[in-house]
Amino acid sequence: MTQDQLLQGVVIPVDKPLQWTSFQAVNKIKAAIRRIYGLKKFKIGHAGTLDPLASGLLLVCVGKATKSIDQLQSGTKVYTGTMVLGATTPCYDLERPIDSYYPFAHITPDLLQAVVPQFLGTVQQVPPIFSAVKINGQRAYQYARQTDPDTDAPAPTPKPVQIYSFEITAFRPGNPDVQPLPLQQPDLADAHHLYDHPLGSVPQHLPQIDFRIRCGKGTYIRSIARDLGLALDSGAFLSALRREQVGDYHIADAVGLDDVEAFLMS
Repeated sequence: MTQDQLLQGVVIPVDKPLQWTSFQAVNKIKAAIRRIYGLKKFKIGHAGTLDPLASGLLLVCVGKATKSIDQLQSGTKVYTGTMVLGATTPCYDLERPIDSYYPFAHITPDLLQAVVPQFLGTVQQVPPIFSAVKINGQRAYQYARQTDPDTDAPAPTPKPVQIYSFEITAFRPGNPDVQPLPLQQPDLADAHHLYDHPLGSVPQHLPQIDFRIRCGKGTYIRSIARDLGLALDSGAFLSALRREQVGDYHIADAVGLDDVEAFLMS
């Protein structure tokens, strides 16, 4: 790829690793472009943020392709992953420890299939407080870093999202006879800890489901997990998430961050 071709616009489909931020992934690609082409200034950005605890397809746009970011972000997305039932975390995933346990012996595959239809179509969804959505001009996660999100942070405004399909691909029942692990209390005085809790563990006695969701722009899979727990008269949180598709781009087309230089030089 020549410098002129790069600046005319290229979309690099990247397979973002677990525990990398989207910003870090873009910065690594930016550094590779500077090494290869000697460019100091050029446009670069990404279409659709992936959380650190999510992996998969991240579309990085370079040059004039940055003009298509809004269009790419509007594309239909496909996610796969795992939800844990019978417990909750404040951020709806493993960025913080479990804060509550709930009954789950009543959850069966039939019950799951009965509640899933309420998540299809246009759904009013409340984004997580640990997210990049803006509240009063400030990112929600900034409030979460500064305060206890269970008490002080203002709640994000519900918004309509489109969920085209929600398939439960596996159900692993838990064992209600096993004693739950003691709850861990995070240190709320540690602002870094509030958002960057290390990848936690899942108590093995809790049931889990694997899923495949096809949805529109702005959908938070973590919020679907939270709402699924409520619909089951229990709790739920997200323990794994992978983005498989954005519009016409598929994860099979993606390159690893370590292969970006070879992609650019091909």
